[in-house]
Amino acid sequence: MAKIAVVYYSTYGHVQTLAEAVKKGVEEAGHQADIFQVPETLPTDILEKIHAPAKADYPIATAATLPEYDGIAFGFPTRFGTAAAQMKAFWDSLGQLWQNGSLVGKAVTVFTSTATQVGGQETTILTSIPVFAHHGLVFVPVGYSYGSSLFDVSTVRGGGPFGAGTIAGSDGSRQPSEVEIGAAVHQGSHFAKIAAKLAA
Repeated sequence: MAKIAVVYYSTYGHVQTLAEAVKKGVEEAGHQADIFQVPETLPTDILEKIHAPAKADYPIATAATLPEYDGIAFGFPTRFGTAAAQMKAFWDSLGQLWQNGSLVGKAVTVFTSTATQVGGQETTILTSIPVFAHHGLVFVPVGYSYGSSLFDVSTVRGGGPFGAGTIAGSDGSRQPSEVEIGAAVHQGSHFAKIAAKLAA
């Protein structure tokens, strides 16, 4: 049985919803998943001004968390086509793991959220790959393994071959759709199976 850490940052809850779906997919595939969030870097007064909801009651990930797992599923919203600063700050704290090669050979995958359909979901994931390369992590995309829904252009839909995603809307009012949640569940299942093979 593979152990998967689902490590996310979410301002308004969209990525949290996807993280919970990824966890469901991991478990449906017969593997173990634990959800963690990364530390918030924005001060409380700023979070109040942008009307960010209270954080969920998931434990905070630290560098010591990751080596215990066979695979890591990172989730974070975009900030101008790259990862949110909170996730970057977390990655910056992993220097000791990089120096010791603690994550070499482990599987990694990414899911994300943007405000618009052209808001950078692919670039957000692509620009995270150099971080994974430096750690020797093995990036696992989903490709088009989720099937026909990825070819449907009749409705607003996030995600793609690089990983699951959702469209939040410019004001954050749009919530992940059933199709987007389904893609995240599939990603969790798909990823866990590959992580288990790498860990065998």
